[in-house]
Amino acid sequence: MEKKTARLTLLIDPHKKRAFERLCASQDLTPSQVVRQLIRDYLHDHGVEYETGPDPAVRGPSGRE
Repeated sequence: MEKKTARLTLLIDPHKKRAFERLCASQDLTPSQVVRQLIRDYLHDHGVEYETGPDPAVRGPSGRE
């Protein structure tokens, strides 16, 4: 599973947001799960490769995660 290290904020029409949340709930999924899957699918569809796991730019005080 991916480590959640970054936040994505977006603006959406309130009616679409409510409909999206209802659909997600009816499928026993959170909106975040669905958005993460949409992003993975979009990257895959466009041939974009990426690393999974923690962002190497984010380090703890000792220089390690």
